[in-house]
Amino acid sequence: MLRSITQLYGAKLGASDGEIGHAKDFYFEDQNWVVRYLVADTGSWLAGRKVLISPHAFGSLHQAGKLLLVNLTRKQIEDSPSIESHKPVSRQYEAEYYRYYGWPYYWQGDGLWGMSGFPTLELPPKPLPVEPATASDPQPERADAHLRSTQAVGGYHLQASDGIIGHVCDFMMDTQSWAIRQLIIKIGHRFSGQEVSIPTSQVSRISYDKSTVFVNLTTEAVQQSPAHHLAAVGAAE
Repeated sequence: MLRSITQLYGAKLGASDGEIGHAKDFYFEDQNWVVRYLVADTGSWLAGRKVLISPHAFGSLHQAGKLLLVNLTRKQIEDSPSIESHKPVSRQYEAEYYRYYGWPYYWQGDGLWGMSGFPTLELPPKPLPVEPATASDPQPERADAHLRSTQAVGGYHLQASDGIIGHVCDFMMDTQSWAIRQLIIKIGHRFSGQEVSIPTSQVSRISYDKSTVFVNLTTEAVQQSPAHHLAAVGAAE
């Protein structure tokens, strides 16, 4: 099942023992087009702190009423490695984060999630102690250049092979694998134009300097792409 990411902005997040805030953003990897983290706004609970929640903590995205259910406790989340909100995510941070929860690294293996095509549902009974990095651990400390914010990419121009046509207005995500399958593009007038869906397999690259997504399609092919009509939240639940 595909879900609109923009409809998930603001959704309340429920841990196993209470609410933990709401979904503020999603970080996706632009090589495989997979959402790697949900960015949680914890409000006054952990004031001023950005919390990343991996799809491993959700398994298949499940919504109960207005809550997105997270298979973690508030304590687990509170004690998880903190991230500086003004800095991009580094691979060193990701390695520390995954060691804490005891999850397999998604970047080791041929599947979308390491050795699997789906985020695992199996969780350790409690967080694992954070150990110092060893020589066998991933070494790069630089920010991962392929992790991008859906909030930031929303609004980017769409560059077809023969010109710019429209802009990115939404992302359709598979609720089991967390892979982004389609970009929703608004063409024509910014407010009254129609929306069409473009498979992410047609994206050749993203220029973050130019705020542009490049696709292997002509403007005519984009115009003839399937029309997109977003269902109301909960209509397909």
